[in-house]
Amino acid sequence: MIKLYDKHFKPFISAKEIDDAIERLVIEISEDVGDEIPVFVGILNGSFMVVSDFVKKYPKPCEVTFIKLASYEGVKSTEDIQRLIGLTQDLTGRTVIILEDIIDTGNTLAEVHRIFENEKVKLLKIATLFYKPEAYKKDFKLHYVGIEIPNKFIVGFGLDYNGLGRDLPEIYQIKETQHMTNLVLFGPPGAGKGTQADFLKEKYHLVHISTGDVFRYNIKNETALGMLAKSYMDKGELVPDQVTIDMLNAEVEKNADANGFIFDGFPRTNAQADALDKLMDSKDSQINAMIALEVDDEILVERLLSRGKTSGRADDADESIIRNRIAEYYNKTAILKDFYSAQNKYFGVDGVGSIEDITVRLSTVIDKL
Repeated sequence: MIKLYDKHFKPFISAKEIDDAIERLVIEISEDVGDEIPVFVGILNGSFMVVSDFVKKYPKPCEVTFIKLASYEGVKSTEDIQRLIGLTQDLTGRTVIILEDIIDTGNTLAEVHRIFENEKVKLLKIATLFYKPEAYKKDFKLHYVGIEIPNKFIVGFGLDYNGLGRDLPEIYQIKETQHMTNLVLFGPPGAGKGTQADFLKEKYHLVHISTGDVFRYNIKNETALGMLAKSYMDKGELVPDQVTIDMLNAEVEKNADANGFIFDGFPRTNAQADALDKLMDSKDSQINAMIALEVDDEILVERLLSRGKTSGRADDADESIIRNRIAEYYNKTAILKDFYSAQNKYFGVDGVGSIEDITVRLSTVIDKL
């Protein structure tokens, strides 16, 4: 992740992928042009890296020139195209290939066509390293496209955000969710996880997503996902991870403006943790930490037996069942502890003491994220 001014950007396209795309453009264009000496025209400022790498790979004689246009303000492409430097050579009868770094709305491309309509060139073709098909509003043909990308703002490899980022050898995509804190909260039965989740969601204005609650809601309301999950449960089968992820995705979408989320009851396996990472990445976010409440087994057994006197839950009244539940928790959590520790995102917190003391310990971890 990098920060330019007030915006965060995440890695998007590697230097190797860029180099491969330019190589493909070189091969395709050189085969089309044959032995003719083309004039490659770069559009400044953004295309200087593309043009440089392209002509270094081009296997035959060629000429290179530049024009300078300006159309960006901040992170938006404007309708106002300014011509700052124009053509200085006669291109009559020449094959001209425009080398663009990126084509999005096509406004700059419209100005390029206006510039060349009176130049009497033999042939005018457009090549672009990056292309945003969702943003393109013009009818001009694009003859050569390196990589199609989503309609999100990018920097690097000649592209900038208010002047910064052109020097980066890779492409970074804007992280639209700038300030979101997402936690995976774990704790063995009796650790007080639910109580602490309630305090944390209020203190940090987070949305608490309990997998159990989400399942019950979807099944009770007979949503498409709820009915699908129930069909597996009725057959005694495990609900596929993708169904659970789709439910969580729907909850995240409902709360798109949230400061972040507390995930409770999910993930349970490495595959689920990886799926959750991918889900959050698709939202321009990430899991910031797995926080696990750590409580001695004997204290847990004592707490649950005490709770069982009033909760009415059978699994809180039988010590052997309680110990099996605790053992099952550690068997599952140990795998996830390794998963998040490898990302330096695992935090164990002492879960013994008053509710207030434990909240303070959890807050100390969260405040440092």
